[in-house]
Amino acid sequence: MTVMYFRQIRDLWEDSDKMKIEIAEYWHMQRSVYHRYELGQREIPVWAVIKLAQLYNVTTDYLLGLAEKKR
Repeated sequence: MTVMYFRQIRDLWEDSDKMKIEIAEYWHMQRSVYHRYELGQREIPVWAVIKLAQLYNVTTDYLLGLAEKKR
């Protein structure tokens, strides 16, 4: 199984003032799990993509690399 890597997730995190542990807590998961999502080592569930889009105020299409505009 191939897992997709979404560069936008890392870019959004780098541009924010949030720590990875804060994002992981927002998702109710361990930081290591979030980190695996970010690296593409683990598949991101749909619910997590939606919550991440809400957290960063971007579209899911942007997160998935389907749109260049964040909103």
